[in-house]
Amino acid sequence: MVDLETRELRYFVAVAEELHFGRAADRLGIAQPPLSRAIRLLERRLGVQLLDRDRRGVALTEAGRVLLREAATALDAVAAAARRTQRAADPKRPLVLVTKAGASHDVLRRLLDAQAAEPGAVPVEVLLCEVGEQARLLRDGHADVALMHHPYDDLAGFDTEDLRVEGQVAILPAEHPLAAREKLTLAEVSDVPDLPIARWPRLDGSYPDGPGPEARTQSKLAQLVALGRTLLVIPASSRAWQWPEHVAVPVVDAPSVTTVLAWPSGSNSLAVAALVRSAAALRDTAPPAHA
Repeated sequence: MVDLETRELRYFVAVAEELHFGRAADRLGIAQPPLSRAIRLLERRLGVQLLDRDRRGVALTEAGRVLLREAATALDAVAAAARRTQRAADPKRPLVLVTKAGASHDVLRRLLDAQAAEPGAVPVEVLLCEVGEQARLLRDGHADVALMHHPYDDLAGFDTEDLRVEGQVAILPAEHPLAAREKLTLAEVSDVPDLPIARWPRLDGSYPDGPGPEARTQSKLAQLVALGRTLLVIPASSRAWQWPEHVAVPVVDAPSVTTVLAWPSGSNSLAVAALVRSAAALRDTAPPAHA
């Protein structure tokens, strides 16, 4: 078995992401010749070619693509271990809970209130993020727990506690004809010529094809809806950030969404366990948005 060092993984990730040895060397703060030698040595030790090199530049081989994915995961795990170890030395530090800005506001408020009411409870610091960022922040140790949404968020490697099941609504410009409807279907909101539906990332981070904008920041999407440039389909509780220029209409055949509290599998944190118990006591099954 080949034992890989974090240093050589960092070197390889820099080259694989930049696809240019000079830029990678600048990013790492080292000279280019030792970087090139380190990658050659890594290839010899693994017995595989990681990079195709020619006059046109550098490209990843299939083995290189695999190592890039695995190396990024390994480096995140090492960084997370260091952060969690350092934080464990301070029993008074707050728990960091990450959640997508504007999502599950009522659940979050109730959870924070319940935690604050517990005698001796560890305080909770809320870290707000954008679409699909919770998993990364939880895996790399920047957060201890997260509010996430099944089936849309990546829950691999996490333990979870279900908090709420709910339907979805379409967020539309108030002046659009569809905004006057009592209910809509996915087919109706997916094919509106003058109002392309916003595209949310898949679990692998890629986006489906389509004319609508990619959902990256909710504030930008909210403004695009108000301007009549797009519509959104989101969990009913996420409409907490709805603008006066928006109207929410239930989408009757949209899949139900489950809000969960997630934390790294195998966690032995007493503070996380206490928060999970508070969350379980607040478990709430809301009716679908169209009920």
